Amino acid sequence: MIKDFFSGISSYFSAFQIISKLGLWKYFLVPLVISLLVAGGLGTAIWTLSGALAAWLLPWIPWEIVTGVVLNILFGLVGFILFKHLVIACVSPFMTPLAQKVEEHLTGNYTKYSGFNGTKAIKDLFRGLRIATRNIFKELLYVIPLFLLGLIPILTIPCMILIFLIQAYFAGFGNMDYTLEGHFSVRDSTRFVRKHRWLAIGNGTVFLLLLGTGIGFLVAPPLAAVAGAKETVKRLEPLALEEERDEYCLLYTSDAADDL
Repeated sequence: MIKDFFSGISSYFSAFQIISKLGLWKYFLVPLVISLLVAGGLGTAIWTLSGALAAWLLPWIPWEIVTGVVLNILFGLVGFILFKHLVIACVSPFMTPLAQKVEEHLTGNYTKYSGFNGTKAIKDLFRGLRIATRNIFKELLYVIPLFLLGLIPILTIPCMILIFLIQAYFAGFGNMDYTLEGHFSVRDSTRFVRKHRWLAIGNGTVFLLLLGTGIGFLVAPPLAAVAGAKETVKRLEPLALEEERDEYCLLYTSDAADDL
């Protein structure tokens, strides 16, 4: 658990080395533009809707100042969750090839992937949106009740910690799926990430911290994709060896049966 968590964090440091060695800096440009567009569009929408909803609710609720502060924090939290998942989904057509290049470098298998492809990019986008939609609903299902419980002073700090860990898990899920997309269905990817949940939390922790800075969100997607790929591939290799062993055993058994 602890080892996976710190592996998810430390992989960001080696991500810079991998990016420099493979010359992958070009993958930063498009996610940067997409992040700015999503931030601008979503920020405007949240600001408009939150203002209208707050104006409608406040006359019906006493303690307007306190209620206004709580609503603004809640809107900000929901907006951050939406932004995180939309960015992860929208950049998937560009981050999946990036993760695959890292996997090729780490495994030495240069025949599996053929680089960027328009049809595949569309499939990656739809897969990313599917996972993002699923994760948004599940994350809100956990986070909003915890936020409301956190209004009780004695529960504030524990609830804040849990909210952060939940957000980190789902962020790490999206970042790891750039690599898992080439191996598993959405259901199997979910099982894989659930099994390695603390790796996802470690990856997502740095990702959230980068998103929370003034400019860190501009470089967060490619860094997280490379960091996630590095650690995910390590955990995929034993599975691949196990599959090869099972196939060999099946073939050996079949040949032995034919000899009989």
